[in-house]
Amino acid sequence: MAKGLRKGLTSYGDEGFALFLRKAFIKAMGYSDDALDRPIVGITNTYSDFNPCHGNVPALVEAVKRGVMLAGAMPMVFPTISIHESFAHPTSMFLRNLMAMDTEEMIRAQPMDAVVVIGGCDKTLPAQIMAAASANLPTIVVPVGPMVVGHHRGEVLGACTDCRRLWSAHRAGEIDAEEIEIVNSRLAPSVGTCMVMGTASTMACITEAMGLSLPMSATIPAPHAERIRLAEASGKVAADMARTGGPKPSDLLTPAAFRNAAVVLQAIGGSTNGVIHLTAIANRTPHGFDLGILDEIGREVPVLVDLKPTGAHYMEHFHHAGGLPKLLSQLDGLIDLSARTVTGETLGDWVAGAEDVPGQDVIRPRTNPIRGEGSMAVLHGNLAPRGALIKHAAATARLLQHTGRAVVFESVEDMAARVDDPDLDVSADDVLVLRNTGPKGAPGMPEAGYLPIPKKLGRQGVKDMVRISDARMSGTAFGTIVLHMTPESAVGGPLALVANGDLIRLDVAGRRIDLLVDEAELETRRAALALQPPRATPTRGYAQLFDQAVLQADEGCDFDFLRRDGIQSS
Repeated sequence: MAKGLRKGLTSYGDEGFALFLRKAFIKAMGYSDDALDRPIVGITNTYSDFNPCHGNVPALVEAVKRGVMLAGAMPMVFPTISIHESFAHPTSMFLRNLMAMDTEEMIRAQPMDAVVVIGGCDKTLPAQIMAAASANLPTIVVPVGPMVVGHHRGEVLGACTDCRRLWSAHRAGEIDAEEIEIVNSRLAPSVGTCMVMGTASTMACITEAMGLSLPMSATIPAPHAERIRLAEASGKVAADMARTGGPKPSDLLTPAAFRNAAVVLQAIGGSTNGVIHLTAIANRTPHGFDLGILDEIGREVPVLVDLKPTGAHYMEHFHHAGGLPKLLSQLDGLIDLSARTVTGETLGDWVAGAEDVPGQDVIRPRTNPIRGEGSMAVLHGNLAPRGALIKHAAATARLLQHTGRAVVFESVEDMAARVDDPDLDVSADDVLVLRNTGPKGAPGMPEAGYLPIPKKLGRQGVKDMVRISDARMSGTAFGTIVLHMTPESAVGGPLALVANGDLIRLDVAGRRIDLLVDEAELETRRAALALQPPRATPTRGYAQLFDQAVLQADEGCDFDFLRRDGIQSS
């Protein structure tokens, strides 16, 4: 098999000329024949002025290049799409699959023997790993790392759990306009991803648990010198992989790896977004991912990491407590420590080197968990025949068994227009329902599932209500929130049948979410719904492709034609 510069020659009908021309042009960059004759390691550059989470990427790229060259290979940096959660319209999830396609095709199109993908902000790591699984070139992942914590009036702060908590307090009139502006400048004190167990940190932990990145890569703070050293070490590993041809993603992304990822997801109090991304990655392989397995794991795996939004600490504290290797040591018997990693070692080898930090209380022993069960549960019922998720570790205990009256919002726009209306007929015991916010309906399944508490209730001291939707929510969010209702309302899912005043029953212990309306009435509503004009759909470009090809939440919201087994029904 061709390697290095001879790999994937441009098609001119004359391979000798193709190599001659390629070398002629690349020599314009000043490279020597010695450099060009070495194995090539591609390095993705996801830096963007619109992506503060990736503000340290230039330094990481230089460190990876240094590691590659110290190990005798040739680094080649290339750009890909960069996605930031707060700067992507209509939502970053809408662009995840585009980034996955871009990354996969650039890996395929350009001559490289291994690749280092550098990413962090919520949708970038899953997009890159989806691409790596499909391209199946030896790949190592370098997360950008979490921010360091901020401070305000003696309180430790972090984006974005505290963003949401303090904004809710502002909405309730507890924090005035002047102070919320001061807080705004203190929530994100450095580059890097959110320093709580949001989606970015969840995906970094999952990535390390699947053996795709080096130990401690999930937790080292973005500004720390240790993060730069990790990038250099990753470059050295990539050079070794370029020479030997492995391990490839197909060697590492095994059923054991996906199960390990699910165990870690439950134990860290991870983001519900992680379930969608893990499903999408698994469906790029022959193995797939079953939500039922996630729920089974959740019944036996405790939450052991005391981080916001389900606990008290932040990612830098997790790091200084021993990081993921220390957590894995507490999960012995629940996790497969024989699973292979990018270094050729096993997870067990990494656990053997885990640091024991006296007095730390961030990573709990199994005998003293944060919660006896995992962080999330999978619900079914007549409102979610294909499943829904609740992060019950971040919910209000008294609301986990609840029956309430539905208050329905037709869309994000409808919710924004009415939720704070003083005349809205709503009480604290009601269930807020948001529909038309799924993959197709929104489009892009925005993080709108964290419906705000109506202002008039917030000012009465109401902090939480049962909220259900076919949307997602940020991993940094909290509350009694049922998400990913599948199938979504825009394609005729049962959420489309809910009317104001209907009773909805949530039973987390029984893993149920049900609309308490008899079947005859539901059939009448289905018939009426079928007579409604079809929803408007995009007519061009990526938006049209997204609408035609995106799958439902239980299938990872990937495009049907990108799954390993081709087009599937949605």
